[in-house]
Amino acid sequence: MKLSRYILPAAMALLSLGSCTDLDETLYDQVASQNYYNTRNDVIRAALRPFEHAYWSIQSRHVLNELPADQLITPTRDGWWDDGGRWRRLHYHQWNVEDGGDAQTEWNGCFQGIMQCNYVIEDLDRLDPAKFGFSEPEFNNLKAQCRVLRAWFYIRLLDAFRNVPLAVSYYDIEKNSTGQVEPRVLYDFIESELKECLDLLRTKEALGTNAAIQGQWTKAGCAALLVRLYLNAGVYIGEEHYADCETVAQAIIDGTYGAYQVADRWDAPFDWDNDNCDEVIFGFPGSQGYSFWHYQGDTYWWTTPARARYYFGDRKAKGGDHNTKYAASPSYDLNGNLYTYELGMPIQNFRMYPDDERMKLYRNLGDSRREGMFLFGYLEYVDENGATKRVRAPEQPYDLYIRDAVGRFQSLDPDKWPTDKTSNLQSGDHNSGWHFAKYPFYSDDDAHQMESDYTEIRLPEIIYSLAECKLRAGKVAEAARLLNTVRKRNYPQANHMQVLYSPEGTARLDEAEMLREWGREFFAESRRRIDLIRFGKFCNSSWWDKTPDGSEHTKIFPIMRPILNSNPALVQNPGYSS
Repeated sequence: MKLSRYILPAAMALLSLGSCTDLDETLYDQVASQNYYNTRNDVIRAALRPFEHAYWSIQSRHVLNELPADQLITPTRDGWWDDGGRWRRLHYHQWNVEDGGDAQTEWNGCFQGIMQCNYVIEDLDRLDPAKFGFSEPEFNNLKAQCRVLRAWFYIRLLDAFRNVPLAVSYYDIEKNSTGQVEPRVLYDFIESELKECLDLLRTKEALGTNAAIQGQWTKAGCAALLVRLYLNAGVYIGEEHYADCETVAQAIIDGTYGAYQVADRWDAPFDWDNDNCDEVIFGFPGSQGYSFWHYQGDTYWWTTPARARYYFGDRKAKGGDHNTKYAASPSYDLNGNLYTYELGMPIQNFRMYPDDERMKLYRNLGDSRREGMFLFGYLEYVDENGATKRVRAPEQPYDLYIRDAVGRFQSLDPDKWPTDKTSNLQSGDHNSGWHFAKYPFYSDDDAHQMESDYTEIRLPEIIYSLAECKLRAGKVAEAARLLNTVRKRNYPQANHMQVLYSPEGTARLDEAEMLREWGREFFAESRRRIDLIRFGKFCNSSWWDKTPDGSEHTKIFPIMRPILNSNPALVQNPGYSS
């Protein structure tokens, strides 16, 4: 996997270096050997290599955190998307040590990234900063960024597997654990690393300066990882750290670690110019033709109908055809009745509050702008001959009419329901489940097609984390005001009294609504699983085509057979066969 030519120039500001060297034509396959470090830019290139791998690795995390949860589904569609039951096992929490797939990719991908970070950290420890033209603060910042990235990988491993080895050295394996360490050991290591790195990283000093530092770990990004760690400490180590979470989150919001603010549009942190969005705390630089891993099958490219490129106006199919891997879990049964599940039904959760800007039908407006997040109903477009047509199923002769339900609709009229009332993961077609476009898919006529950076952390995550801490402490009004600072952009001002939480509006906030609001604001952002676990809903609850697990061992994933076989010191996670 080659280091993107795009990410290099964008991250040259990684150290506030001010170098004028043009790296656009240089590609690097891997961190080089010890005689590689000859120039200042050699050091920078080596340090950036783990970042490109980290960007690539978001795909397996997305699958593991969304498909086992209640909001996204992968039903079969006219014979598509069964794959031997792989996606059903994720949905039903029936994975096992033989499944391999995304859990194995997550384990391997994170440890590959960790060892790349270890390699660079140890190399930099051996170098003399002055020899390469670095000041001590610049060099310390560079090393700290690799340490924070390593901590980011370890948070993911702690989240997915809980019991993993701790590797801190590339060159001296005696420093690494032979088998797994206790979750508390891993937690303490992550916390210590992030706290130590805080003072070594740069601060985003002013609004409007994000583009110069996109792709870097700043003080705010490092602190945001502490917020993630503390918010879920009760899950990870059985010890709540909501007070710590509240302290760090409040400091970020107060600007202690840099200047950030909530955007005035819901889609600004995902749009083509999101490197200029002051809501984004950390993002991976991306661009069509270079690295754009979020515009890939396992993340957002397959959240639309297979032939959606005609609707988007992407006649050249620069990213290839789309596919139908992801859809929203349905709100309606096949008699047209609303389900009564407490969880899932994400479209209905959006419908709870009128005139939500995100609920508009997605369409490109020209000049690299769009409106709406969802694709539903008929998707009409004008072909090259000027004729109005509808997006059709990829192999069957019917126009799509996308519904908030799962069944075999085929070419039924919008007001008709199938006679076969079976609605489960094996009974769908290409009409089943609303699709969505979190990131924009602009047309060939738009200058900035597929130019969005990938937003890993944004300020509303910190605001929502603080609000949850307040809510758990019984400070409902304070929590409500925090959430409203974000929610108000999603609805017309005329609706604010109806949609904002009391006391600023009439909407009621409690723990169930807090979980629903996490689902609305962070829909399909690779976090739903841990939110369900933290609220005690992941194993013991029902949603569409999903019954309670009967055991809580599925809160973490098993260690897959090839991984166990590669290291006899590893012990299988509780509840799974070794």
